[in-house]
Amino acid sequence: MNKKKNFLTGFAFFLASLLLFIAVFNILIPKSDQELTKKDFLAQKTKSFRYVAIGDSLTEGIGDTTNQGGFVPILSQSLTDAYHYQVTHDNYGVSGNTSNQILTRMKDKQDIQNSLAKADMMTLTVGGNDVMAVIRKHLTKLSVATFKKPAKSYQERLRQIIELARSENEDLPIYILGIYNPFYLNFPEMTEMQEIINDWNDATESVTKEYHHVYFVPINDQLYKGIDGQEGIVSTSGDQTTVINDALFSGDHFHPNNIGYQIMSDVTMEKINETKNEWNKD
Repeated sequence: MNKKKNFLTGFAFFLASLLLFIAVFNILIPKSDQELTKKDFLAQKTKSFRYVAIGDSLTEGIGDTTNQGGFVPILSQSLTDAYHYQVTHDNYGVSGNTSNQILTRMKDKQDIQNSLAKADMMTLTVGGNDVMAVIRKHLTKLSVATFKKPAKSYQERLRQIIELARSENEDLPIYILGIYNPFYLNFPEMTEMQEIINDWNDATESVTKEYHHVYFVPINDQLYKGIDGQEGIVSTSGDQTTVINDALFSGDHFHPNNIGYQIMSDVTMEKINETKNEWNKD
């Protein structure tokens, strides 16, 4: 009987001690709110991000055989992968547009203005058709000097594009892609063409340096020499020899192909990674 009494007393003491320990433990270490922690975690991992792409055929994605929009959706996915953004993108690329036509569309199209007002980032492809316009106008007497005056006018329109894009969104970061040289394939006699392209890109870059959070993205070196950096790749079929560039669309040897657009996205993403902390502190 005493053994049973001692057992019950000991068990009661053990049970009281256990309850006391649990009570003290709960006081010293409060129970975490698992639902709140999950919400906080998700909030840190996802953020809506609106990306607006404006420009010419490179933004529209001519040469992209998937018909998904060239480098724009690729860059959107890269932003998602790198920064866990929930990216939505608006593509306002129109093939053949010069800087003047892009500027006019931005002034006239309310949907573009609305998108820019809410945008977190913008890319711009511009300049290639301005160069082509000079080539067509002065085809028989082209020289480096021929492009000097048109480049000055282009710079002024570029400033207007930047300022219009920021009229309702003054801190909008803008990445302006340079132009590249596919002309040696189509106009091999124009031996000064690379100097002309370099000068034009310098004109674009000089404008970007006038503004905070406007960046120049050079793509010429990555595209005009082909995927493996071999300028003027020679393709031989029977008796016919053709100079090609395997980063360009075989349908016109002018616009990027799918790999070319991937290259454009990669180069743009590199620039974003280098500069993002300047305009986004998240």
